[in-house]
Amino acid sequence: MQFQIDKTDGKARACTITTAHSTIQTPVFMPVGTVGAVKALDAVDLQTFIKPEIILGNTYHLYLRPGDDVVAKMGNLHGFTKFPKSFLTDSGGFQAFSLSDNVKIDEEGIHFKSHIDGSKHYFTPKKVIDIQNNLGSDIMMILDDLVALPATQERIKASIERTTRWAEESINYHRENQKKGIGVDQNIFAIIQGGTDKAFREKSAKELCALDFDGFAIGGLSVGEANQDMYDTVEWTTQFMPEDKPRYLMGVGTPEDLVENVYRGVDMFDCVMPTRNARNGTLFTSFGKMHIKNAAYTTDENPIDPECGCMVCQNYSRSYMRHLFRAHEITYLRLSTIHNLYYYLDLMKQMREAISEGKFEEFRKEFYAKRGVEIE
Repeated sequence: MQFQIDKTDGKARACTITTAHSTIQTPVFMPVGTVGAVKALDAVDLQTFIKPEIILGNTYHLYLRPGDDVVAKMGNLHGFTKFPKSFLTDSGGFQAFSLSDNVKIDEEGIHFKSHIDGSKHYFTPKKVIDIQNNLGSDIMMILDDLVALPATQERIKASIERTTRWAEESINYHRENQKKGIGVDQNIFAIIQGGTDKAFREKSAKELCALDFDGFAIGGLSVGEANQDMYDTVEWTTQFMPEDKPRYLMGVGTPEDLVENVYRGVDMFDCVMPTRNARNGTLFTSFGKMHIKNAAYTTDENPIDPECGCMVCQNYSRSYMRHLFRAHEITYLRLSTIHNLYYYLDLMKQMREAISEGKFEEFRKEFYAKRGVEIE
């Protein structure tokens, strides 16, 4: 992987990441394709209407179904899904933790039961790398010990210590594999933990960033804490992260979250919000969220967002979208997902342009002004 910083404006960064499959310009939002597909869309939709350079796959879900061995036999994620650009796969630890009953974490890994059939499984740092080698993703996330907030100081301390041990095991295993010709074109990111505690975040960041990872993520946020606590934690943590490697904030978030965390130096994001909200009738626009089921749109001839250049806004009215949603028409799922993802990726493009022109602060103020919010 190649990484270069093209321009900075304050702490905001416009960078370029080059993998074996694509060139990714940051800030970047990565659509979530949990089981090898972005919900309601296929690879042709993505490449025609959204044009992402990177999407996510989920290690936990793909391991359970269809099985990472099946994906490997079908040409890895790229051959299996026919999406030719980059994939990032998470470690599956979060899903093992959140979807399973009777999860047990020990010093070696995570014991869990499948949410599909109750079968027992065990994720270790090496195991999740083996799975991701089969998946053939361009960026692999290591197994970390996730902590649900709020948590005791003792639990957070144990979490970051275990995460560091697992990170050392993971990077050593991956580098040895590469010497054997395994995962040569795959990159590996570590995940900084520590809750919202500054001392723990500093400890975790310093320990992990001393290791030979290709990039670093901030994990364990957007899990119920106040937005300002998230922003403060990100701002505190990024100072301990290397400038010459990508910075990824996992599972975030709203358009406001993206703007605020780019402002604080983050390069990469992912979240199910644009796709999930689309399916539930909430559409994102340049002036805020729109609830398409509202009766006010019954005979509204306007596009969802007059400022949006997506295929949906160029062709269909709010009236038609409301009708499809209320009629439970499956076409609505596709069109609303195309719009929301286009909006998110276009927002990132606008931020990159603002950074490149040295006008990010001006962009940020205008972003909020359109929503009726004035910031200093």
